[in-house]
Formats: sequence, C-alpha cells, structure tokens
Amino acid sequence: MTRFLLRRILSALVLVFAVASGAQLLAQLAPGSYGDRIGRSTDEIARERHRLGLDQPIATQYATWLRRSITLDFGESFYYQQPVTALVVERARNTAILATSALGVATLIGIPWGVLTGSRRDGVLAAVLRGTSLLLLSVPPLVSALVLLTIAAATGWLPVSGMGGLSHLVIPTFALALPIAATLERLQAQSIAEALARPSTLAARARGISGTRILWRHAWRQSLAPMLAIYGIVIGSLFSGSFAVEIVTSWPGLGALMLQALIARDTYLVAGCAAAGAAFLALGVLASDIVHLLVDPRLDANA
Repeated sequence: MTRFLLRRILSALVLVFAVASGAQLLAQLAPGSYGDRIGRSTDEIARERHRLGLDQPIATQYATWLRRSITLDFGESFYYQQPVTALVVERARNTAILATSALGVATLIGIPWGVLTGSRRDGVLAAVLRGTSLLLLSVPPLVSALVLLTIAAATGWLPVSGMGGLSHLVIPTFALALPIAATLERLQAQSIAEALARPSTLAARARGISGTRILWRHAWRQSLAPMLAIYGIVIGSLFSGSFAVEIVTSWPGLGALMLQALIARDTYLVAGCAAAGAAFLALGVLASDIVHLLVDPRLDANA
C-alpha cells in the first residue's frame, strides 16, 4: 500500500507542477501584459513593467517564478498587490466549501436514485427517473445555474448572488450537483444491475433472503468498487464546472479569481489559481484511489 500511495502522490505533484507551469507560460505568451493595461504614459508603463520584471525575456520570468514556487511562494499579484498564495488559499477555501456541498448533495441524490432505477427495470417511476437523469446529463452546470437564478429572481425565495449564509450556497450547490447526481445515477444503476445478475446474488435469492436485504447488503456492496473508481473523474468535472457557476452566481471562489487574473493578465495569479485547481483535482483522485484500495485491496498488487 505504501508503494501505491507514493506513486499516486508523485503523480499528483507532477500534475500540479505541469498545470501551473503551463498556465504560467500561456499567460506570458498571450498578447498584452499587465503593464500595458495600466493606462498611463509610455514612460510610466515602461517603469511599471521594469518594476514587475515584465520587460525580461519569458524564459527569465519563468525561471524566476519556478525558483520561488518550489518554496510555495507564487509571487505577488500585480492586480491585487497581495501575495498570490494568500489570495489563492482564501478563494480555494470558498471553492472547497461549494464543491464539497455539491458532491455531498449529488451523492445523496444520485446513489439512492441509481439503486432504485437499477433494481427496477420496469415501471412508470423508474422510467420517469431515468428520463429525468438523461435530461440532467444533457444540461451543463452553467445552464442549470442560469435557470435556478431566473427562478430565484422571479420568486425571491433565495439570494441570487454573493456569499453569506447557507441560503447563498443553495443555487451554486444544486447547479453543480444535479448533473453529477445524474451521472452517479447512471453508473450506480448499471453497477446494481450487474451485481443483481451475479451468481452469488442469485444464490442468495434462492436461499430465501429478502429482496431488500439482497439489494442493500449484497448487491450494493458489490457495486461500490466500480462506483468509487469514477469518483476521481467526478471530482474533476465538479471543479471544472464550478468555475463557470462561481462566475455567474458571484460566488467568491477560484473561478471568479481566475477570470479576474486572466482579464488583468496577472500571470502569477493565473498560475496560482491553476495550481490550486490542479491540487484539488489531484487530492480528489488520490482520496478516491485510497478509498477504492480499501474496498478492493487487489489494486495494491496491480499498482
């Protein structure tokens, strides 16, 4: 297990480094720079570019950033004039709150939903739930957020933007959770159907064990391994979708910060946000791998 974890941790570090480096270089190669956006005289722009080191070759700027980032010092934001690490940590906490709540809601909805549709192949209720799942799968989180914002604005039931109490968390959470819940439902339904068709489950039914016990004590447990295997991918889609949802709902997370950094050509902040997003994805995949390993120890031998 130790070797398995070390390989996964090394892969996670490589992912974070590659994403942050790529974001840093792409932000530098993009037309324009922060110094050009100040809107002052040519001499003032030149002095500001020199102060920020933006007049140096791209390779030199990247080498300077790389040397500092090894110690987790991602430099200072040009736009906010604050350390990038402090800004990213504050916004990453808000993104983590949103992502965790969305993943929890998606799990609470999607897993029982999938067990129901997977164990009942016929019937009106199962057909309606499957149809709803397919509909939600076709709707991206951005569209879900816009629909929920429209309903909230028309009814006044919920605040439509910002971060405050739990009521501000409802719209972005459900905008992210509903498509993921539909994904989990489809996967859980397939896993349950396969588990119910296995000889061990059929033998349990032949011994007179009740259908409910077979479903939850036998079939559902057997379906856990394939479900846990895809949670890393689900977490990845969660964070990619959260950026757009944060922007339209004015949730102060990494998505809104990344957008502002891109608009301002704040290269250090772009790299810091990208590194934080990659770190979230890597930690999610690592946590999924660990749980999957605990459920199926055979993975350690194949690692």
